[in-house]
Amino acid sequence: MPEDIGLPDDRHLAIRVMPGPADSNAEGDIFGGWIMSQVDIAGSIVARRRAQGRIVTVAVNSFQFKQPAFVGDLISCYAEVTRIGTTSITVRVQAFAERYRKHHEVVRLTEAELTYVAIDDQRRPRPVPAEE
Repeated sequence: MPEDIGLPDDRHLAIRVMPGPADSNAEGDIFGGWIMSQVDIAGSIVARRRAQGRIVTVAVNSFQFKQPAFVGDLISCYAEVTRIGTTSITVRVQAFAERYRKHHEVVRLTEAELTYVAIDDQRRPRPVPAEE
């Protein structure tokens, strides 16, 4: 059984969602692609905020599944900017599952690093603004 690691503080909480039966296979395991989608959404929220506008995902630099997710788990994705280039923003995302089966536990589901590029209205790369 995985060790209950607890949740990080909410400083970098990007999204929290509960997967349902439509997000799982017949055994109740959540599809990896569904988790990847939530991680990308979490990363894009942080990147968009930092870019002060539209961004696109250009790379999934790394993605590791550490534990499975199940129907009924409460999934929390924490994201933080780790690098800012001229037009790009790299974000680290960690996803955790809170489980309430026989007892409450928290496990780390995934760790990922994604890169986004700030774009203008013509979908061309644009500079990431300096922090205010």
